Amino acid sequence: MPTRFIDQSLLSELLCAAEQSPRQRKNFNFHTTDDASCHRLLNALQPNTYVQPHCHLSADKAETMVVLSGRMGVLIFNAEGGVIAQKVIAAGGDCLGIDIAPGVFHSLVALAPTVFFEAKAGPYIPVASHERAPWAPAEGEAGAVEYLAWMRSRFEV
Repeated sequence: MPTRFIDQSLLSELLCAAEQSPRQRKNFNFHTTDDASCHRLLNALQPNTYVQPHCHLSADKAETMVVLSGRMGVLIFNAEGGVIAQKVIAAGGDCLGIDIAPGVFHSLVALAPTVFFEAKAGPYIPVASHERAPWAPAEGEAGAVEYLAWMRSRFEV
């Protein structure tokens, strides 16, 4: 892939594509293949997207996220589904990003149209069923809309 600048035009394109996507999200990969050893990507999230709480169990699957535009809430859960930490991460805000260790249950809530940069080890491995939170509905399941509303309510003042 040629050199690519991360500019406002690219962020706007991604947010537009996310808005048109049924899942209300879109990513832009800088790595060229799913088996690349380092994954670097932009993720665009619209406020109606639901990210089921999950974890990555492989010891090399820590992930780092830095918000470039917008704002999102991050929820960290214990194994039973209790919220043990939460934080708003916003471009230009007090907190700009997060580094999540392997094995930590987490979810994201777009509080506004948001784009963040993410880095993690490759290769790409989809989240396995045993890495998805058993106490939260899966995307598209009954209760997912209500669960997203509950997660969002954690950040309303």
